[in-house]
Amino acid sequence: MTSDTPLPMLGGLTAADFLRDHWQRKPLLIRGAFPDFHCPLEPDELAGLACEENIEARLVEEHGRDAEGNERPWQVSHGPFDEATFARLPERDWTLLVQAVDHYVPEVAALLEHFDFLPRWRLDDVMVSYAPPGGSVGPHVDQYDVFLLQGRGTRRWQLGGRVPENAPILQGIDLRILEHFEVGNGDDWILEPGDMLYLPPSWAHHGVSQSDDCLTLSVGFRAPSADEAITSYADYLGEQLPASTRYGDAGMALPADPAELDDAAVYRMRTLILETLDDPAQLAQWFGRVMTQPKYVDQLVPTETPTEAEELVAALQEGETLVRSPGSRFAWRALDEHRATLFADGDGVECALPLARMLASEVPLDTALLAFEEAPSLLAALRDAGSLVWADEFED
Repeated sequence: MTSDTPLPMLGGLTAADFLRDHWQRKPLLIRGAFPDFHCPLEPDELAGLACEENIEARLVEEHGRDAEGNERPWQVSHGPFDEATFARLPERDWTLLVQAVDHYVPEVAALLEHFDFLPRWRLDDVMVSYAPPGGSVGPHVDQYDVFLLQGRGTRRWQLGGRVPENAPILQGIDLRILEHFEVGNGDDWILEPGDMLYLPPSWAHHGVSQSDDCLTLSVGFRAPSADEAITSYADYLGEQLPASTRYGDAGMALPADPAELDDAAVYRMRTLILETLDDPAQLAQWFGRVMTQPKYVDQLVPTETPTEAEELVAALQEGETLVRSPGSRFAWRALDEHRATLFADGDGVECALPLARMLASEVPLDTALLAFEEAPSLLAALRDAGSLVWADEFED
C-alpha cells in the first residue's frame, strides 16, 4: 500500500487524505467500509467472554437498580458475570461492553491488519459492545481516536461536535455521560453491518441500538495524557540518573535576605530540570517502552524454566514457528543505520536493525531470523518473557 492508494475502508480516500483531513480533526462516515461484512463474533460468544475471570467487561443499564435495589438511571456493573445476570435483564435498554476482544478471538485481531496505515504502536484494543433495542451508554466523549465498525444489526449514531475538557457530566454514576447533548446539523445516521464511523478525540457522540443482536466493534487508539507522560518519563529518568546529579549554586551572589528564595535560585533549579528532561535519546527509549506496555500485564505468561537458545534454534530448523502472544506489543527505533532498539511489552533491547524490524512486523517468525547471530538469545529472552509463544501452544 502506498500513500496515494484509495482505500475502500476509508470511503475511497487515500491514507494521506485521511491523515491530512480527518485524523484527530473531524469525523468520517464510511458506508460499506467492509463490504459483505461477516461479524467474527456471535453475541453468545461475547457473553461467554464476559463471564471469564481477568476479562474486563461492563454491563450498562439505562434503568437499573443500585446495591439497595432502588431504581436508578444508568447503572454500571463490572464482570465477571454469570448466566443469572443475563437472565434477569429486560428486553431492551442495556449494553454489554467487553474490552480487548482481539486478545482472545484471532478473527477479531485479524481486523487490525486493515489499519496498517496508522502506527501499530498507537493501537490500543478492540472493544465489542452488544445491545438489544434501545441499548446505549448515553451521549459521551472519548479521549482517544476510535473507529466504530458495525458488526451485526443496526445502530443509530448522533454526533454533537467537539466539546471542551470541562463539559458538565452527570454526577454519581460510573459513566462520563454529558449533561447537555445537541445533535449537529445532519450528523444523524443509521449504521448497518460493514459501515464504519471514525471519531477523533473529544467529539460528543451517542449510539443507540435499533435492532436485536446489535454488535459494534470499537477499534481504539492509545494516547497518554500529559500528566501520565510527565510522571512516567520522570520516573524513567530517575532510574537512569546518578545520585551525584544535584542542584548547584557555585558563584552565587550574596543573598539580600537568607530566607528569600530568589529568582536566581529558581532559574538554577529550572535549568537543572529542563536540561535533564531535554534528552531526545532518553525520551525515545522511554516512549518506546511506554507505548508497548501491554494493556493487561497478567496476560503475558512467562516460561517456568529458561529457554535454551540451542533448543529454540533446533525447533525452528525442524519447522516450528514462533508467534507473537495475543496482546503483545512490538515497535522499533533506529539507533544508526545498522542497529536499533526493539521495544517489546514495555522493555527495550538493542539488536540489528533488520532483526528488530522483522520482529516488530507481521512476518512469520521462522528460520529466516537465524541469519542474525544475536537472534537465538533474543528470541529465547522474548519467549521467556511471554512475548513470543510457539505456534502450536497458541493454537491450543
